[in-house]
Amino acid sequence: MEIQIENKGSFKHVKVLNERLDTLFTDKLKGTLSSLIKTQGNKNIVLDIGNCSYCDASGLSAIVLGNRLCKTGMGKFVLTGTHVDVEKLIKICRLDSVLAIAKNMDEVDELLLLKAEMD
Repeated sequence: MEIQIENKGSFKHVKVLNERLDTLFTDKLKGTLSSLIKTQGNKNIVLDIGNCSYCDASGLSAIVLGNRLCKTGMGKFVLTGTHVDVEKLIKICRLDSVLAIAKNMDEVDELLLLKAEMD
């Protein structure tokens, strides 16, 4: 599984490059998110799953972990690029009420600014 990480202003843009966010990949993603937040001190993460057309429970677990670690570190976590099927799963699990979700990278800055005003 490939992950691309870039600095984008005040946040790290973590982009998942393969099509499945499942058990085979989530340990690597969790480790990457944990390292970025806990070890490297990055508070704000944007997780871009635009290439993922499939997500299972372990994938959701990785997303929730990233969100929790950012909140614990007083940062912000934004999920972006959700495929229609993945978005349905997020809504079924009611995670859309917990997660900050941007449709694309253009909305990320606006969402981060809005969250900062709410906090």
